[in-house]
Amino acid sequence: MTRSKTALIVITLTLALCQPVSAQQREPITGDRGSDMAVDLILVRPLGIVATVIGTAGFIIALPFTVPSGSVEETASEWIGAPLEYTFNRPLGNFDTCGADRHPCGSR
Repeated sequence: MTRSKTALIVITLTLALCQPVSAQQREPITGDRGSDMAVDLILVRPLGIVATVIGTAGFIIALPFTVPSGSVEETASEWIGAPLEYTFNRPLGNFDTCGADRHPCGSR
């Protein structure tokens, strides 16, 4: 893999994990709702699956450190639960809220 492809993947994954914070009604990211849904389906959801896999691997590697400190549940929630929720428990094209109660993603 070339350096430019590697850099593009790293930048894309980093941006996918960033969530904007807003106190007002959000407008569509791309200008219209249909485009937001397409971007979500084609780009963001697959990156969420990748983030979940990476988080799961990191969680397993971190287990020897989290078990003695008693932070296994918190680590699992942040590294596995949050990406899973963002990927699978969010309306298509909606980048801010998750679940049937529309709570902010990652707030549980």
